[in-house]
Amino acid sequence: MSWKKEYNNKKITVDDALNMVKSNYDIVVGLAASEPMDFLNRLHEVKDNVENVNVLTCLNMGNYEFTKNPDMYGHFTNLAWFYTPLTRKAQPYKTASFIPNHLHLAAKARLDYKKPNVFMATVSPMDKHGYFSLSLSLTYEREFLEAADIVILEVNENYPRTYGDTFVHINDVDYLYESNRPVPELPVVEPSEKDMIIGGYISELVDDGSTIQLGIGGIPNAVAKSLINKKDLGIHTEMFTDGMVDLYEAGVITNKKKSIHKGKSITTFALGSKKLYDFIDDNPGVELKRGAYTNDPYVVGQNYKMVSINTSLQLDLTGQVCSESLGHIQYSGTGGQADTAIGSQMSPGGKSIIALYSTAKKDTISTIVPLLTEGAAVSLSRNDVDYVVTEYGVAPLRGREIRQRVNNLIAIAHPDFRSELQKKANELMLW
Repeated sequence: MSWKKEYNNKKITVDDALNMVKSNYDIVVGLAASEPMDFLNRLHEVKDNVENVNVLTCLNMGNYEFTKNPDMYGHFTNLAWFYTPLTRKAQPYKTASFIPNHLHLAAKARLDYKKPNVFMATVSPMDKHGYFSLSLSLTYEREFLEAADIVILEVNENYPRTYGDTFVHINDVDYLYESNRPVPELPVVEPSEKDMIIGGYISELVDDGSTIQLGIGGIPNAVAKSLINKKDLGIHTEMFTDGMVDLYEAGVITNKKKSIHKGKSITTFALGSKKLYDFIDDNPGVELKRGAYTNDPYVVGQNYKMVSINTSLQLDLTGQVCSESLGHIQYSGTGGQADTAIGSQMSPGGKSIIALYSTAKKDTISTIVPLLTEGAAVSLSRNDVDYVVTEYGVAPLRGREIRQRVNNLIAIAHPDFRSELQKKANELMLW
């Protein structure tokens, strides 16, 4: 069979895709840079034709009218597994709502409840054998693609072709349209002096030969820079980042000591600069796996000396971690924080690390508090934190009783708040 003929038979326009949207549909789109942005940028145009359409996203890349405009209420709701500035802005208009989840169970939990009418994602071009690559995310895409009534792909020649469980055959696609827009890039955040201090403390906890997981932002970027003198590190991570490319090019990441997937960096999605996209393009040393596998704590725990490094917004004196909300207001999401933290504790020599600045709002608020703010989501239980790191040092929590945890955490709080924290701890009988 001529796969090119099949391709042409299934080729449509964005207008055609928009006309397929019906009232009460659930539309699941790819994560972050895998979003079908040409479609989402115009989805608001069919507002008057539909009601009660749910669009399920994670890490929106665009500033989409279908959710940021209050007039979309009743027509579209952006159901998000992870909030961004866009969804935070839409929340007051009731055009956005959060889906609580652990990343490795996000697809399963939603499918147990409801399957999608439409799945859409951006892919790299079809090869001579009829296969597309899902390119930049396997977080939940494969499961929804297999379950959806209609599969529509945005085919973009600028997207990298990646290895792993990424390949989709033209026979499994209902429709496709072409795009040549640029791949969304995530600006590299240069670490501050405070970030580098925290990164330095964390690097001391990472042994040569460890397998690491990092996130995004100033602190994770500082950690990557601080690991430059380590040897034979491996990658098993939720997100593949620019900092990992730098470590690979410096010879720090070799994946030689890994106990599973030896010689390969394992991830479930990638987001960053063009340098990162060029690095993973047609690179068999980097494999994307389903989030249900990559983030499964029992898989994570099979890695030798697995180190999970995550950031947080607030932490109480017993070690409870809030990384996703400001009180009751949703700010981001749980993501894979609990997945990798719990998994690292199962690993031989593994470590679960939480990093945060000691203060917020220009040093007026302590991020280490006696009790979490009312309504705050507990993203990670106190049972799953081994170390907490601020710019004032490292607080070991693993195996410690409450009394010792309180003392260790107060010791790395900002000096201006330590006496008040001790006073509150005594009032609350945290001993």
